[in-house]
Amino acid sequence: MAKRKEENFFSPENAKRPRQEDFEDFDKDGDEDECTASFTNGTSALTAAEVGIIESIELRNFMCHSMLGPFKFGSNVNFVVGNNGSGKSAVLTALIVGLGGKAVATNRGSSLKGFVKDGQNSADISITLRNRGDDAFKPNVYGDSIIVQQHISMDGSRSYKLKSGKGAVVSQRKEELVAVLDHFNIQVDNPVSVLTQEMSKQFLQSKNEGDKYKVRGAKFFMKATQLEQMKEDYSYIMETKERTKEQINQGEERLTELKRQCLEKEERFQSIAGLSTMKTNLEYLKHEMAWAVVNEIEKQLNAIRDNIKIGEDRAARLDRKMEEQQVRLNEAENKYKDIQDKLEKISQETNARAPECMALKADVTAKKRAYNEAEVLYNRSLNEYKALKKDDEQLCKRIEELKKSTDQSLEPERLERQKKISWLKERIKALHDQENSVNQEIEQFQQAIEKDKEEYARIKREELDVKHTLNYNQIQLKELKDSKTDRLKRFGPHVPALLEAIDDAYRRGHFTYKPVGPLGACIHLRDPEHALAIESCLKGLLQAYCCHNHADERVLQTLMKRFYSPGTSRPQILVSEFRNEMYDVRHRAAYHPEFPTVLTALEIDNAVVANSLIDMRGIETVLLIKNNSVARAVMQSQKPPKNCREAFTADGDQVFAGRYYSSENTRPKFLTRDVDSEISDLENEVENKKAQIVNLQQHLSALEKDIKRNEEFLRRCQLHYKELKMKIRKNTSEIRELENIEEHQSVDIATLEDEAQENKSKMKMVEKNMEQQKENMEYLKSLKIVAENKYEAIKLKINQLSELADPLKDELNLADSEVDNQKRGKRHYEDKQKEHLDTLNKKKRELDMKEKELEEKTSQARQICPERIEVKKSASILDKEINRLRQKIQAEHASHGDREEIMRQYQEARETYLDLDNKVRTLRRFIKLLEEIMTHRYKTYQQFRRCLTLRCKLYFDNLLSQRAYCGKMNFDHKNETLTISVQPGEGNKAAFNDMRALSGGERSFSTVCFILSLWSIAESPFRCLDEFDVYMDMVNRRIAMDMILKMADSQRFRQFILLTPQSMSSLPSSKLIRILRMSDPERGQTTLPFRPVTQGEEDDQS
Repeated sequence: MAKRKEENFFSPENAKRPRQEDFEDFDKDGDEDECTASFTNGTSALTAAEVGIIESIELRNFMCHSMLGPFKFGSNVNFVVGNNGSGKSAVLTALIVGLGGKAVATNRGSSLKGFVKDGQNSADISITLRNRGDDAFKPNVYGDSIIVQQHISMDGSRSYKLKSGKGAVVSQRKEELVAVLDHFNIQVDNPVSVLTQEMSKQFLQSKNEGDKYKVRGAKFFMKATQLEQMKEDYSYIMETKERTKEQINQGEERLTELKRQCLEKEERFQSIAGLSTMKTNLEYLKHEMAWAVVNEIEKQLNAIRDNIKIGEDRAARLDRKMEEQQVRLNEAENKYKDIQDKLEKISQETNARAPECMALKADVTAKKRAYNEAEVLYNRSLNEYKALKKDDEQLCKRIEELKKSTDQSLEPERLERQKKISWLKERIKALHDQENSVNQEIEQFQQAIEKDKEEYARIKREELDVKHTLNYNQIQLKELKDSKTDRLKRFGPHVPALLEAIDDAYRRGHFTYKPVGPLGACIHLRDPEHALAIESCLKGLLQAYCCHNHADERVLQTLMKRFYSPGTSRPQILVSEFRNEMYDVRHRAAYHPEFPTVLTALEIDNAVVANSLIDMRGIETVLLIKNNSVARAVMQSQKPPKNCREAFTADGDQVFAGRYYSSENTRPKFLTRDVDSEISDLENEVENKKAQIVNLQQHLSALEKDIKRNEEFLRRCQLHYKELKMKIRKNTSEIRELENIEEHQSVDIATLEDEAQENKSKMKMVEKNMEQQKENMEYLKSLKIVAENKYEAIKLKINQLSELADPLKDELNLADSEVDNQKRGKRHYEDKQKEHLDTLNKKKRELDMKEKELEEKTSQARQICPERIEVKKSASILDKEINRLRQKIQAEHASHGDREEIMRQYQEARETYLDLDNKVRTLRRFIKLLEEIMTHRYKTYQQFRRCLTLRCKLYFDNLLSQRAYCGKMNFDHKNETLTISVQPGEGNKAAFNDMRALSGGERSFSTVCFILSLWSIAESPFRCLDEFDVYMDMVNRRIAMDMILKMADSQRFRQFILLTPQSMSSLPSSKLIRILRMSDPERGQTTLPFRPVTQGEEDDQS
């Protein structure tokens, strides 16, 4: 092994300096002799590096290694030695990838997921960077070290964690890592900082001189010196400069046009300057107008305050009137109660005397009947006595006449006439009997006919009633069937169409508030058994509609005319202001522990419906009592519940405290729930009514036949009666003629005397009977008089009670009316008070709004005119003056144009012109300054490039001289080529050869010299070389090693990481040199499945 040379290599101090700007090469080449550099011998006194060097690396499941590290690197020279496959290149690859490099930059894999060990889900890399001294990055956050951790997943994604020296996570953003690398000037993709084995091979095998300079050489020269970035920046600046010049040219063309427009606008503006006076006057009028509006609002405010004061006084008066009304109501109720108590007492007394009166009346009737019978018997005996006395007188007279008569010759003829008269009388008697019989038959037939006619009329009326009921039931049945599909049809066939029309009118804005109705459709029963009672109570209100005001009522009336023809009844329309809350009626509502009121028996969701029913029907004061007798007991047998005016039963009967009215309806029409059951019942009832009509018609037909038959019999009897009358008159006439014939007839005196004697005996008997009957009659009369007196006395008492009760009943009715009147009066005052309070609150809200409006108008007026102006004119007059002045100004504008618009256009045109002119001037100055700066920077760039080129040449020649080589580097910046020529041995004895003519070891040595030259002129906190001596023989390897160690000794502020398969056992011991030995690879380890990758794929993975 050749002896090491003792000379120490020293390079000019490479202190850390600011990053230089890049410039584009304009194909100008300068004199390389302008820059010089000096080399001296000696050991560097610089201290160890403080920022940016690698302190340690740790790998987990990376490539084919489960665990590598942690590797603790020294601050200067570090050798990583080991056999092939031990993981040296994996460490270098992890360094590139762990600090954000792409997979293709390592030449070891196609994508990041290829670095995850087979069979594992992820790989982890941990790199610790030193962070000390004045140039430390965020030392307060990170401390003395920055730990960069990278996690690589199987899908090729990766994540970062930047931790402080104490292990606390500071950031997980890649931007933070980029900031750290920029601060430390670390470029992992720069081959001068990290030269992999593959990159070294590519450089050695390169045959193109341009590659060393730009393509591949850019990685070794242009990129190492950052000249490439400067060149790109300079090129971008020049492109920007050209675009700016184009903008300047366009701006100058635009400036000419804008200047012309500005001059035109200025001339037009000057022509209308005479309108300023009118506009000044207009502005003053506006000021007056603003304060005139304030004055009028203040007047309105004063008027509202006065109205509120008056309203509050009226509210107090209404309160007093309500109190007075309450007093009168209490008095009326007390009076009603007193009268009702008196009537109750009289009624009880009358009811107590009624049985006695009835018994006495029956006794009087019996006594009268007995007296009348006795009187009839007495009168009958008296008549008989008188008849006998008369016969006696006639017999005596006849006997006396016969005795005086002496002529007895006409006696036979007289006897014959007497016999005929007797026969005629018997005949007349028989005819009278027939007459009476026929008369009775006539009366019977007349009574039968009259009875049949009355029955016929009754049945006919009953038939009409049944037909009316049938027609009503059929209509109701049809409505119920229609209501199965549409419940609203219960309230009338036109209701659905009417509601649609109301909805359409409301959508068109014809209503202030949408009318509500029919009211029956807006309520629901809590108990279905109350349906008929509630219908009887509400009646037509179930079909009524509610409107917010009279304007809405007129619109609804117009809509109803479409569906209800003239002459037909229309639903009632109630007008009442719509409220969102129901009235509070707790203080005036009726209450009973067992029976509900109509209000509590209903579920009413709409407050408008509830309020309307309370106003119109007082449903809070009406009780619902299902049983009729219980309703009578609650309302009439005792004092009605408090605030209860009336009650309704389940049958629909209406019960007052003193009256009872039966309902005409038998079933509910609108509020029934079981429609199917109602339909079935109605169908059965319709069939029953039809059958009833048939039976009635049959009965009428039979009655008609009976009437006709009896009328025929009556007619016959009347004819027979007339014939009998004629016969009786004829026989009576014959008897009268026979009695008028004066004939002296002889009479049997003895017979007449016997008859007279017999007649006297009868008279005595009748007289005796008369006396007995008279005594009996007198006795019965006295009994009758006593009974009548008793009856008259009790009747008189009852009549006196009735006479006392009748005025009380009238007084009770008057008191009841008075109570109702007082209640209505109280409700009237309550409504008036409520309405008045609503109006008063509305006035107060209006006052608040006016005060706010006054504040706003005052604020607006102060904005228009800060100081208040005394205005004598009204706002309307000022408005007219402003309008006239505006018209005058508009007339001027019509001829000259609007001054403000022209002024605005002039100002806009002037501002646009001045703005564009300023921009063009600024751009011109910027271009001029940019040209000066770029000229200066380009000269500096050229000088900087010449200095770097010369320094690289000098370092390269000096390094070649270590083995007595001669070399030459030719930079052609114009053609962007780099030519390297090396001559082994004495330089003056042999010609320079191209590097392709050198052996492998000579070429590797030359490459090392070139790389060391670049290291001397490039800045980076660490340098990495992978198997730099792979093609060198022992001599060249030893020389190259000495050169690297010398440079490392001269640059102790930088870190060097060298990877080699050699053992490095011959290295001298030094605290600046650290050797890391890798373990031998595991048995059975195979080659990693790497494949080439395109740049696009790598970009996707990163």
